[in-house]
Amino acid sequence: MHQIKLSENFRAVFYAPFYATLVLGHFAREGVEVHLIDSSVPGSATTGLIDGSIDVTWGGPMRAMKAHDEANGPDLVCFCEVVRRDPFYLLMRPGSKAFALADLPRLKLGSVSEVPTPWLCLQQDLRDLRLDPASIKRIPDRSMADNLAALVRGEIDVAQMFEPTASQAVASSQGVIVHAASARGPTSYTTFLATRESVAKNKAAFSAMTRAVGQTQAWLATHSMDELATVVAPYFGHVPRADQVAAFTRYKAANLWADTTPISRAGFDRLSQSLTSGGFISRPGVYEACVVEV
Repeated sequence: MHQIKLSENFRAVFYAPFYATLVLGHFAREGVEVHLIDSSVPGSATTGLIDGSIDVTWGGPMRAMKAHDEANGPDLVCFCEVVRRDPFYLLMRPGSKAFALADLPRLKLGSVSEVPTPWLCLQQDLRDLRLDPASIKRIPDRSMADNLAALVRGEIDVAQMFEPTASQAVASSQGVIVHAASARGPTSYTTFLATRESVAKNKAAFSAMTRAVGQTQAWLATHSMDELATVVAPYFGHVPRADQVAAFTRYKAANLWADTTPISRAGFDRLSQSLTSGGFISRPGVYEACVVEV
């Protein structure tokens, strides 16, 4: 039995397939005993990867691109795609006029502050429409919960958020979803991340973990989101079950979760374009440098 220390990026509903793989016993059946390590701050597991205190984490391929963009950056690589589309939404108050992204320059937006990827990707969506992201009246430093409260008070017109906040806002009639970033198409959002050294050391275990995720992908295709909520309940005790089911149902309908484990080149390239145009990296990420097969 392989022993692997896996760090979660942070606790999020759209990471449900990772938790399901644990609970359903797919890792164990593939001969891997996974020790899940909490990580409350997105991206903080990178330090553990570098010093060897953890073997692998999950998170955005953006971390590998950033590492390769830096002088003497760590040799981070990614494998096994789990979240293939952008999980964020734009919400407005109930009764708002019909919305299109082209309307954003005349509205006040509360963007996500907890992680950089949602705004970087939305910036590229705006550039695709020949709009300047700098023209957006944006509040960049509030949490999603604070943005929802500001939306309800009428202090902003649009709030950017993910699940379960979005479903909770809809259920409480505090907001309506007017745009799903997943509609953009493939954007490689979450994979496993490790150092190249760890991949060489743990190749058999990582290959087994990838097969285990593939089993979960097949399970998701044939089971209801109510069943998924039951499986991952130990990880989301703070989220009412109805909100879990609504969130999972919306994500599944959006094809948010990958149905195969290879990292989509189209999704990787779209993320790379967003990170480059937004100034997060200075040059496009190279698929062959950042992605490995295990």
